[in-house]
Amino acid sequence: MMAAGKLKIDIRRRAIMEQLNRDGMVFVSQLSEKMGITPTTIRNDLDTLAMEGQLERIQGGAVRKAQSEDNWTGAARPVGQGRRAIAEAVLSYISDGDTLFINSGMTTMAVAEVLSLRKKLNIVTNSLAVANYLAHQADMRLILLGGELNANYGFTYGGDALEQLNRYQPQWSILSVDGVHPEHGITTYHADEAMIDRTMIARAQKTIIVADHQKIGRVGFSHICGVEASHTLVTDSGCEEVVLERIRATGAEVHVAKL
Repeated sequence: MMAAGKLKIDIRRRAIMEQLNRDGMVFVSQLSEKMGITPTTIRNDLDTLAMEGQLERIQGGAVRKAQSEDNWTGAARPVGQGRRAIAEAVLSYISDGDTLFINSGMTTMAVAEVLSLRKKLNIVTNSLAVANYLAHQADMRLILLGGELNANYGFTYGGDALEQLNRYQPQWSILSVDGVHPEHGITTYHADEAMIDRTMIARAQKTIIVADHQKIGRVGFSHICGVEASHTLVTDSGCEEVVLERIRATGAEVHVAKL
């Protein structure tokens, strides 16, 4: 009986991980309904998988665990071809002497790596990886926001970070997000960072959203804002054109970077 029960648990948790790896995020309510299991049992499964390091718990569900290349130390790691193309496309909008907000994320880290080609930039970021990388660029002024720390993903957030953000009015916000949807707007998996992102957008003159094709048409856990005419979406090839057209219909600019 114990062996059968253990097998049933293993099968259920394997199914949870398969859905998580496919969708990037799972919710307790959805898993409970789909599997015919109580929410308490699903929460226990997610808690156990989190303790094993297989996922990260969020309110009401879980998201995929950060990959090793997302380590905030900024150590050398492979950069995907699509992400590199997005970063190089973003660079075409940035001029010497510009002022920028940059949030955390693998795509904004790729952007940070090409910003060294510009001079006398003023950059405010909540990303430890971005700050660690740009700290070695002599021709930049860099401000790392203080506040509470999400050590797993390497970003600062909270009241102190927001208070600092409200001191600045840059030309650009460059934001890595987890979902861009024409109706449901711009979203992230990290509720802690959603308010930071929202404030960066509100304080900047223009916003560049960087998201690869897998994020287009998806909806993350925490809503940041709707897609607006002041936004520029920079993505890579592979997006559904019908979704891009619906995003363009909001007035936002869409830039598909060529690989």
